[in-house]
Amino acid sequence: MSDRLFPSPDVPAVPVAGEDALFPVHRIFCVGRNYAEHAREMGAEVDHEAPFYFLKGAYTLTRGGATIPYPPGTQNLHHEIEFVVAIGKPLFRVTPDQAMTAVFGYATGLDMTRRDLQNKAKDKGRPWDLGKDFEHGAVLSPVTRAEAFGEIARQRIWLEVDGTLRQDSRLSEMVWSVPEILADLSRYYHLQPGDVVYTGTPAGVGAVGPGNVLRGGVDGLATIELTIGAAE
Repeated sequence: MSDRLFPSPDVPAVPVAGEDALFPVHRIFCVGRNYAEHAREMGAEVDHEAPFYFLKGAYTLTRGGATIPYPPGTQNLHHEIEFVVAIGKPLFRVTPDQAMTAVFGYATGLDMTRRDLQNKAKDKGRPWDLGKDFEHGAVLSPVTRAEAFGEIARQRIWLEVDGTLRQDSRLSEMVWSVPEILADLSRYYHLQPGDVVYTGTPAGVGAVGPGNVLRGGVDGLATIELTIGAAE
């Protein structure tokens, strides 16, 4: 018999590519402004002193291939394609050289953004939560094991909307590398298996609406698809 007042939701999970196993997702960390061209298109500059982060709750996770409702409270929903790192071992206060030993694998993600709400928050110097942390706001492909993906180098990262290319870049264009990001995050958090890190989006973000079909990917990873449904 449980002493909980109401049923607790199951931990969200995504498939491991080519396996029957599931990767349970604990926390979702996101790196802001990690591609210089994207920072500029947002009217900002990259902070070269240290990366910065925001979080999305695990409840926001949606598997690729889904149809999601157009989210409430916004009239300017944007796509952001991202390379995602899945953590498989504990990490705390490590160096960049040590950080990669904890990586389980990689995935393709979509950081969906209520841009109008985010911009209002920026203008008032407030947190971005309303713009970033909402149901179905974090979309994730199956996770590919690190050894199957290989070294992070110049892999292409891209996104199409209804067959038209919107975002197209290379992982080598990231300002902060994956080892640097993980080492920096480990100064502030006890990173745990199941944590995932969205590493930032390249330039070309834009609005999507009901009926749009998004398709994107990173070389060597499963592609991701998402259909935007009608507003609730």
